[in-house]
Amino acid sequence: MEIAEEQELDLVEISPNASPPVAKVMDYKKFLYEQKKREKVLKAKATKVVVKEIRFGPQTDDHDYEFKRKNAEKFLKDGAKLKAFVFFKGRSIVFKDQGQILLLRLAQDLEEIGKVEQMPKLEGKRMTMFMSPRKTK
Repeated sequence: MEIAEEQELDLVEISPNASPPVAKVMDYKKFLYEQKKREKVLKAKATKVVVKEIRFGPQTDDHDYEFKRKNAEKFLKDGAKLKAFVFFKGRSIVFKDQGQILLLRLAQDLEEIGKVEQMPKLEGKRMTMFMSPRKTK
């Protein structure tokens, strides 16, 4: 305590359970500031996962499909994950197989640039499939 007061610094207890307790003489405010700064840098370096969605109907036409496929391709090339889903309205739930065929066709068309994370799965009135971009060398 005397040494800390002499140097006008703080005596910080590092390991109170040790025998004898471990303490360090330091400027505690400066230590907290540097710790926050390190955490901020680490947070900035963390990658943020972006999920883009593409919505189809069970009877999506070829032209509409191609348009949405091109958008999906762009999303995957930009490094975003893709959530493609077929939304069934009213009685169109009868065409579950058409929705699954549509999503599998999309997966097959995009297999060079993306890999399927989750195969088509029916959840309520929507059939969902997740894709993520392939790692580029």
